Parts: sequence; C-alpha cells; structure tokens
Amino acid sequence: MTLFVLLALVSAIVTFGLSIVVLKVSHKYRLYPKIRERDVHTRPTPRLGGIAMFIGILAAFGVSYLVASQFAPLRLVFANPQQILAILGAALLIVLLGVADDIWDLDWMTKLAGQFIAAGLVAWQGVQIYSLPIGGVTVGSGWMSIVITVFAIVIVMNMINFIDGLDGLVTGVALIANGVFFLYSYLLVRDTSPTNYFNLASLIAAILVGACVGFLPLNWHPAKLFMGDAGALLVGLLMATSAIAITGQVDPAAIGRSQLFPAFIPILLPVAILIIPLLDFGLAVFRRVRAGKSPFSADRKHLHHRLLDMGHSHLHAVLIFYGWTAAASVGCLLYFLLPVYFQLPTWYATIFLVASLLILTIVTLAPLSRRKVVEAASQLQPAATDDGAETSALDPLDEAAVTTTDHRAGTGTEEKQ
Repeated sequence: MTLFVLLALVSAIVTFGLSIVVLKVSHKYRLYPKIRERDVHTRPTPRLGGIAMFIGILAAFGVSYLVASQFAPLRLVFANPQQILAILGAALLIVLLGVADDIWDLDWMTKLAGQFIAAGLVAWQGVQIYSLPIGGVTVGSGWMSIVITVFAIVIVMNMINFIDGLDGLVTGVALIANGVFFLYSYLLVRDTSPTNYFNLASLIAAILVGACVGFLPLNWHPAKLFMGDAGALLVGLLMATSAIAITGQVDPAAIGRSQLFPAFIPILLPVAILIIPLLDFGLAVFRRVRAGKSPFSADRKHLHHRLLDMGHSHLHAVLIFYGWTAAASVGCLLYFLLPVYFQLPTWYATIFLVASLLILTIVTLAPLSRRKVVEAASQLQPAATDDGAETSALDPLDEAAVTTTDHRAGTGTEEKQ
C-alpha cells in the first residue's frame, strides 16, 4: 500500500508543477479558445491541463518501472511490458487528439476514429474482457473479446468527456471513483493472491488518483485551467482500462470468505463509479438522436446544466455530483467489504445505499421546493401600485428568476459536449 501511495504522490507532484507551467505558457501565447454560446464560463480559460496530467501519469509509470527492477512483487506488473506500452501509447494518442480538438475544434468523426484506434491498441495487446465474473461466463472468441473491449473503452471515454462541464467536476468525480476502485482492486487481489498485492488495475487507479489530486487545485472553481478533451478522454481511457484489467483477469469465485453477491462486484462497481457519467451520456445520446442530430453534437441540456437551471450554485452542483458518485461507489463497495472483512450481513450496505440516495435526492430537488414557496408567496402579493393602478413590472417570481440568472453569470466554468 505504501508504494502505491508514493507512486500516486509522484503523479500528483509532477501534475501540479506542470499544470502551473501549462497555465503560464497558455496565457503567454494565448492558447485558449473564444467563449462559445453554450459555455458556462465567462472568461477565456486555457484547456490544455490534460498535457500536465499525462506527463504526471507517465512520470509515475516510469518511477514504478525503476522500482520494479529492485522490487520483485511489483515486477509481475511489468512481466508483459507490451501491455504497459500499449496503454501509454493509447494515452499519448488520446492526449494529442484532445489537444488538437481543444485548439482547432475537430469534427466528431475524427475524434471518434482516434478513440477507436487508441482503444484498439489497448485491446490488441491483451487488456481485454476475457470473461464475465458471473459463474465464469466466457465472452467468446478472441475477436469478440477485442470488439467488446474496444467499445467499452470508447463508451467510457465519451461518458467522462460528456460530464466535463463544471469546474472540478470530472477531476473530483474521477478522484472519488478511482479511490474507491483502487481500494477494491487492492483488497480483492490481496484476498485472492496473499503473496502478491500488486496488479495492473491497482497501479493505474493509484496513479490516476494522484494525477487528479495534483490537477484539482488549479481546476477548482473558479478554474484557472481546464483539463480539456485531452484530460477528460485520458481519464476515461485509464478508468476503463483499470476496470477491464480487474474484471477480465481476476476470478471473484476464488475469494474463499465471500458469499455469492461479491462475485458480481467486478461488474457492478465499474458501473457504480460511472453512474452519473453513464446517466448523462445515455440521456444526451437519446435526446440528440430523437431530435435527428448527431449523438456527439453539442447542447446545453446536460445534468449539470439542469442543476444550475434548478437554482443550484456552481459549488452545490459539483458537490451533488460528488455525493452521487460517492454514494453509489462506496455503497457498492460495502457489499464486498462487510461480509468479507467484517462478517456483517449485506443489508447494512443496503441501508447505507438507500439512506444516502434518499438524502441526495432531497438535496438535489431542494431548489424546486424553494421555488414553489416563492411562487406561492408571489401569488399573494398584489400586482398594483400604491394608487391602485396596474403595473407592468416583473412579479416577484420573475424577478427572483432574473436575479438567479444574473448570479450565475459570473461562473468560470468550462462547457463541453
């Protein structure tokens, strides 16, 4: 565990330092796009933070390789160096593609083609979904495994990219999700292989957590630097790769102390940590296809837009996303931890999950209740001047709506697809 923490720290330090460099260079040479109509932020902000994150991740992998030469347990992770090189090569391709899009605004077909090439590179070198941990069900032929893996990686990359619309949103969600996933993968491998705690999934998750920690200070509202498509697609690529690495290569049936339900966790946990991006991605694709548009066309109807329109502040909207991510991922993880490590029934996890989701639902919908109170109060106020004549001024409800809109106009937020 200590080594994973140190590698995450390397990733965080390098990412933070290079983020400052990228920020200064971007402002010096004006490497930022103009404000678009669908953007929420009101001042031009650099979008090349993904470069700093990639170099931080690359540095952490380099350090881990050097340590592996002197530390036998970690050496097993690099037993197949083609996989590591394929992952880093795909990450480089995605970052270059994202930077090009952040600067020149590529068309969606070019971006999608690049994503399939990157995902294909990862799958081609063996990071694949070979089997599903439900009774040992195999995927099928080698080509089917590659196809399913490629589509899974591409979908996750776009899911993460779609929610990148508020300061610190993707960074914080990825930090929470990968932190939970790291804990799960580490404990699962320790339980199945007591002599070796190191695996590719845990290594990727730990390094990605470090990159998010290093980038978040500059990405917190009001953001000084955005991760852009390069960062969002990079985060999605590595999250998908780590999930596939643990799902396809670890058999939960080998956990001697577990019951039936934990065998489903390798599928449920990746879905749980991506529940918000998955929901936003599905709704966006359905909405755009139904309107006869490309599923990758831009609009201003994402979940974070809806939270702002409901009356949430920027900070509240981001924290709500954090809360939903934490509740789903931690709740799912408890189904594994409680029976295996604490000998407690899984209904404790159910209570936690139901209670947290109920609280989050109340918090999410709270502005609607306040709006109804304002509306009821406005209906009781006479729309007349002191002399009894009618007035054309806004009623209190409309005036409150205008005030809320004006209050949100000063956010420094990035808006994407």
